Amino acid sequence: MNQDSYSNQLLIPPSQRDHYQGILNAPVVLVEYGNYQCPQCGELHRLLQAIQEYFASVFPGENRICVVFRHFIENTRYPHAQKAAEVVESAAAQGQFWQMHDLLFTHQQALENGFLVEYANSLGLDISQFLQDISKQTHIDHINQDIESGHQSGVTTAPALFINGIRYTDDWTIEKIMAAIVAASS
Repeated sequence: MNQDSYSNQLLIPPSQRDHYQGILNAPVVLVEYGNYQCPQCGELHRLLQAIQEYFASVFPGENRICVVFRHFIENTRYPHAQKAAEVVESAAAQGQFWQMHDLLFTHQQALENGFLVEYANSLGLDISQFLQDISKQTHIDHINQDIESGHQSGVTTAPALFINGIRYTDDWTIEKIMAAIVAASS
């Protein structure tokens, strides 16, 4: 079988190396490939937040959904995406991945270096360590592994979403994504 046969399947399953919210063996596992400058990725981020809030309100205290984020960067189209990915990974090294993740999506139009340092400062990160990580590209391997895992699963552009290992290809609306989640979990 050639690689195209797998283009609708997630070939690298979520693991402890990933950034995730929830538990990896939840009934519903959403894997997003995205970057912080892409407007469609920002929209998907907002949809996934709404879906997580829905699950939390309908199933309080239960881990029914897991959301995984993996980097997928198109440098030629989004010049600040690479640096933003490095910033969020540096924040992750200080235990603040999801906080920085949300900040970057909230401020997608302001991803230049000065803003990125402001965001790190606002989260109370060790700025010296943060800047050292960025200047040495300490976390570039993690980012590249995410991108490669996307390529292996047929991802060519961001955003890409997999629901329980199957590529979601319908419209980016909360109704359509929820319908796909219900279908995948039954």
